[in-house]
Amino acid sequence: MMAAALGAALAFGAPAAIAGTAPVNPNGSAPASAPAAAPKAAAPASQSATWAAGTRAYLVISAPGDSTAIRSAVTANGGTVFSSFDAIGVIVAHSASATFASTMRGVSGVQQVGATRTSDVPADAYNPALPANPAQSSTAAGEPVRADMSQIKADQAWAVTTGSPSVKVGILDTGVDDQHQDLAPNFNAADSVSCAYGKPDTRTGAWRDVDTHGTHVAGTVAAAKNGKGVVGVAPGVKISAVRVAEPGNSFFFAENTICGFVWAGDHGFKVTNNSYYTDPWQFNCPDNIDQAAIIEGVKRAQEYAESKGSLQIAAAGNEDYDLAHKTTDTASPNDSTPVTRTITNACMDIPTELPGVVTVAANGTGVTKASFSNFGQGVIDVAAPGQDVYSTLPGGKYGTKSGTSMATPHVVGVAALIASANPGITPAQIRDKLATQANDIACPADGRCTGTTANNSFFGEGQVDALKAVGATPPAGKYFENTADFAIGDNTTVESPITVSGVTGNAPATLKVGVNIVHTYIGDLKVDLVAPDGSVYTVHNRAGGGTDNINQVFTVNASSEVANGTWKLRVNDNAGGDTGKIDSWNLTF
Repeated sequence: MMAAALGAALAFGAPAAIAGTAPVNPNGSAPASAPAAAPKAAAPASQSATWAAGTRAYLVISAPGDSTAIRSAVTANGGTVFSSFDAIGVIVAHSASATFASTMRGVSGVQQVGATRTSDVPADAYNPALPANPAQSSTAAGEPVRADMSQIKADQAWAVTTGSPSVKVGILDTGVDDQHQDLAPNFNAADSVSCAYGKPDTRTGAWRDVDTHGTHVAGTVAAAKNGKGVVGVAPGVKISAVRVAEPGNSFFFAENTICGFVWAGDHGFKVTNNSYYTDPWQFNCPDNIDQAAIIEGVKRAQEYAESKGSLQIAAAGNEDYDLAHKTTDTASPNDSTPVTRTITNACMDIPTELPGVVTVAANGTGVTKASFSNFGQGVIDVAAPGQDVYSTLPGGKYGTKSGTSMATPHVVGVAALIASANPGITPAQIRDKLATQANDIACPADGRCTGTTANNSFFGEGQVDALKAVGATPPAGKYFENTADFAIGDNTTVESPITVSGVTGNAPATLKVGVNIVHTYIGDLKVDLVAPDGSVYTVHNRAGGGTDNINQVFTVNASSEVANGTWKLRVNDNAGGDTGKIDSWNLTF
């Protein structure tokens, strides 16, 4: 999230508010990506039959309850009611009149009015096209536990619970490919919807992905444990797609987010994943009349969802920006022409900085700060792996993305496991448990990191721990890691050492070897674990063809080896044309 900017901040993709990078396909090619009683929405009081140039969207905010009089005033003053959320006192109005907002601010009972865009409402809003339903690729059997899952001990938590199917998780994003072989077993179509443009669209398939981002996020939360592809943090829970991104640009405007949060509350989502910021403003400032209305409308929707039992978890953003010391915004408005403006900490990145929302920073390799991750003392709550995360892509495919977008679903999955293990738990209690179970990470040698080991500006309370979150303790064993980079040249062999000490006796029959190799075309590579006595255990032997990167945990029967001593990860490149590095590796005894 916070990426109006992915193009400007990380050169990763379209200037939309998605908090992730362009994915990489297993075949090495980049896929096409889009230029990024209970109060349900009431039927519109009036509706434009056809689109008109110059039509803009507004939030008209009043006291919660019957909005009949205010909806009539919208119509009388040159507007139409596109949708209405009476329980939170928010109307989404459209008008082509330049005086609509100022006129409505004078209507009795109206508290705030604000434009949600600096661009026209697309014609698609009045007759939305259904997203594509992509043809599905099949994947051979094989479902290794990947490094990000072992890093947060999700694989160990599964021995306690894989998650309850009664726990619903909402993926508020670009949509989800519900036909994907790794998502279909856990997909809940009955509670899926499109909220693009700010009104629920319950047609079958309206929730499908208009990019690739939401499908990737969904896999990290709850890809099925079915022997194929990947496993999500909580592979037993149910996921629903709430598409809040509009097609063609993947913008997440305020009315879309409001619709999504109200839907989450009404449909019993225990937790929602929000890997975006609310377009078009990277930061919404309360001294701006339009942005003040956006803050109020989205805040009310979040509070409504939480009052119904739903916890919102959101990405911190990808600009390596200190959210606790805001000075400038150069990326807004991203739906027209961004300008540089001076801002203060009163300006909010929403939804991530709204009260009650859990804000997630991204770890890079191990417990480092991902270079792109935003930070801020008192802003960041927890951290999770967000670099080179391998997950599901539309069409039955898989690929790698990086971003705080990728860290957030790890936390959402842990929250879903907490809810599964603790029926009846409240959002506030899940928030507290996420904080108390996180493993502390001390500040690195970086002057921007402030605070204590227990809570600091880079990692908040620390990296989430799924095993502790579900009430268990890690099994006995020691962990050793080498995070130094070792370049892998063409037709060369390189070794990275780890010195093990303090372990009694031999290594276990289930020695865990976590490998993170960044390399194009892994079919070139042979990867061996070399024991202290020189014995060789091959963990990867030129498999994978043109797939990029090895990010996986291997299990080796090393019970005949003395544990203490220097172990090595040996990588042999057997062809020309592709190079890379050992980024990190680890041993768990």
